Amino acid sequence: MPPVVRDAIEKAREEKPKVATFHKLTFSELPGWSDDNFAAALASFKASCTTIVDRAPDKPMGGHEVYGTSGQWRGVCAAAKSKHDAKAFFEANFTPFEVRSDGESVGLFTGYYEPELNGSRERKGKFQTPLYARPSDLVLVDLGEFRDNLKGERIAGRIENGRLKPYATRAEIVGKGLSHVAKPVVYVDDAWEAFSLQIQGSGRVRFPDGKMIRVNYDGQNGHPYTAIGRNLVQRGAIRREDVSMQAIRKWLEANPKEAPGVMNLNASYVFFKEEPVGDAAQGAPGAMKVPLHPERSLAVDLRYHALGAPLWVDATRPAEKDGETPETFRHLLIAHDTGGAIRGPVRGDVYWGAGARPEELAGRMANRGRLIALLPKELAAKVPPSN
Repeated sequence: MPPVVRDAIEKAREEKPKVATFHKLTFSELPGWSDDNFAAALASFKASCTTIVDRAPDKPMGGHEVYGTSGQWRGVCAAAKSKHDAKAFFEANFTPFEVRSDGESVGLFTGYYEPELNGSRERKGKFQTPLYARPSDLVLVDLGEFRDNLKGERIAGRIENGRLKPYATRAEIVGKGLSHVAKPVVYVDDAWEAFSLQIQGSGRVRFPDGKMIRVNYDGQNGHPYTAIGRNLVQRGAIRREDVSMQAIRKWLEANPKEAPGVMNLNASYVFFKEEPVGDAAQGAPGAMKVPLHPERSLAVDLRYHALGAPLWVDATRPAEKDGETPETFRHLLIAHDTGGAIRGPVRGDVYWGAGARPEELAGRMANRGRLIALLPKELAAKVPPSN
């Protein structure tokens, strides 16, 4: 095995993975099941099928072995093309399984959105913060290609003397730039917005002449994501119960001298590529390479879940107005994406869309709930009974 890959595998092993188990249910056991908009869920699932059916039949779907191979999903994808009641389609073709993490059925659900930034092709005036393209010396390794027990694990770095070494941190990139290996796609007028964009993974940039482009995720520097809100809580700057993207931004704006240092506590740094906006009602392509569907696409941990799988989320989400009681969130979403902060079997990140409302809800979402995976009946019959 090449030293580069061996080093990457050893680094990935430092984190002890959770044990995911799947517990069979019936649809009647899912509170709120009959109240969902299944037509929207079916449209999102059909988008997944365009990718699933193009894969080799024996290619694993990914995540836990219960998800099987792409060929074992072709039947449900073919059935999705027929005209029928959307709710009846899911009930006739799938079996629900509650996902548990080390025996725990409740996990964390957050939200993300597609921000809109103001930008320029040139560094001038207020446009001083670069959004970098993927560096030419960045090496991205999918460890699942080398070890089956590392499916969903990815690592990044650069080669030094034949060995994979950590890439530059956020602080190093912000301080020194990447002019020798990467050029900025654009320059934006707000460092916090650039930071937030990297958390979201994609966004839209509007130029002074009104033209708009999309910047989409095209790699990451390999350093783990660190939630800076946790640091602000520890130093007493924000109360734990008040942490949100809005509260973090407010504190950073009120403390401009400390803001760069706080943001640099998150060593993770994301690189982008330019794409056309396309259908403005849909998001950028996620990890599955299909456009994200507002409130119907979910980012998951690919060590445990397969892209394209339907997942029922039984949770709550923030109220429309801050400070009010959280509202019920019981919907069928499709696994279309992943993210550095999405770790664990019962963990999800809901894509809310683009605009002010999605930004508001995603920024405040940190709610608890259950995750129920829908498996094609052929695969469901092979899942061993569990307690």
